[in-house]
Amino acid sequence: MTLGQLSAFVLVARLGSVTDAARAMGVSEPAVSQALAALRSHHGDKLIVRTGTGMTLTAGGSRLLPIASQMVALGADADAAVREAKGMAERLQVAVTSTLAEFVANPLLEAFGERSGLPVDASAGLARTAEMGVLVGSRLADAALGPQLNGGLDSTPIFRCSLVAVASPKSRHRGSPAKWPWLLDPSGADPDSETAQLLKRLGVPDEEISVFPNQTAAWSAAASGTGVSVAIEHLVAPQLRRGELTIVPTPATPATLCWHLTTLPRDRLSAAAASLRHFLTTPAAMQVMRSPGAGVPPSRFKPPVYVTIWS
Repeated sequence: MTLGQLSAFVLVARLGSVTDAARAMGVSEPAVSQALAALRSHHGDKLIVRTGTGMTLTAGGSRLLPIASQMVALGADADAAVREAKGMAERLQVAVTSTLAEFVANPLLEAFGERSGLPVDASAGLARTAEMGVLVGSRLADAALGPQLNGGLDSTPIFRCSLVAVASPKSRHRGSPAKWPWLLDPSGADPDSETAQLLKRLGVPDEEISVFPNQTAAWSAAASGTGVSVAIEHLVAPQLRRGELTIVPTPATPATLCWHLTTLPRDRLSAAAASLRHFLTTPAAMQVMRSPGAGVPPSRFKPPVYVTIWS
């Protein structure tokens, strides 16, 4: 029995599917299935089974889950303790939404590294909204940056912004927004994201939604007159100033939203996570979030690095 197998079990149990667990771990579905199979063989119990309503824990799986969660968390503590003893930089793994990954995460973590005064190895990994709380609660990520999360975690508002609809100035969108073609970044495929919730309020059906690899590609398609996109107003400001895009009024926009930093309760924070929490209240952090620059191509971002099941 390994920590990797326990991590796979915890994520499948908490997220409800092998597919979601594999995406959160940054590995293939067969790799997660193999880890589960090894754990089942070790215990002689199926632990978790697929039913018509999703994944269901057996009696043994229900008893194992809280213990496995503690063991995964202790594994993270052990890794941190050894790194500290060897004088290595403390790891700080932050789960972020696709929009924050594309524009904000890297410059924000770079600024944090320069100003914190701590030897920190910080990285950002993409995660869906439903995955973030599980990753933080299981100590597979140290923090999450995005929407407010619940579940006994400390979710603090750090930056207020506005969500708008944008399109080419040459486009003329009349009638119901539910009938417009919508061009979205990967957050459009996350049913719990602010973007998905916005389109739900507008009554947009799935067939009117196209999802692009990143936000910049979605905006470029919108600027060509193909359809309407969704944007954080201050992040799309350069395109608005250049006249490539213009704000399109809808019954649900502009919509105010707030980025939150979510961590374990403050009495359980690592030094790096506590330092990040403090940094995000400073004017320097506010300036980066307000004007992160031109953004970094998605290829520069690390994939989710919270855990490898072969560790």
